[in-house]
Amino acid sequence: MHEKTKPYIVGINHIALEVGDIEEALAFYGRIFNFKLRGRGRGSAFIDMGDQFIALMEGRSQSADDQRHFGLVVDDRSHVRELAEAAGATMLEGGRLDFLDPWGNRVQVVEYRDLQFTKAPGVLKSMGLELDKSEEAQAELRKKGIGP
Repeated sequence: MHEKTKPYIVGINHIALEVGDIEEALAFYGRIFNFKLRGRGRGSAFIDMGDQFIALMEGRSQSADDQRHFGLVVDDRSHVRELAEAAGATMLEGGRLDFLDPWGNRVQVVEYRDLQFTKAPGVLKSMGLELDKSEEAQAELRKKGIGP
């Protein structure tokens, strides 16, 4: 039972990344990932992720992220490291696939099949994706009462 006096967090609609230049940011991320542009505004662009999006906003002025990051879920991360390196990303040490974009935003790339994160079938279909889950991810979902 949820406490009635406070709203319940149900997800993330979007993440806003501050970048120096929208065209450069679209080119940088386009060298690493396939994506569709959801829209553009003055000093902004919106990368579509089905029922979520990344908002690129001009105006980054702070130093590079240290521990602050976001996890970007992809269908296949097998070539992300080499694509990110070729695009000019700063690859970070450690057991994860983390990099800094040219403006210091820290991105951690994870694969859909390995996570409890899930997209509704209709969202995946609208994105043209058919994705499965590893046994470990399926077990995590079942433990939470999600899925078969």
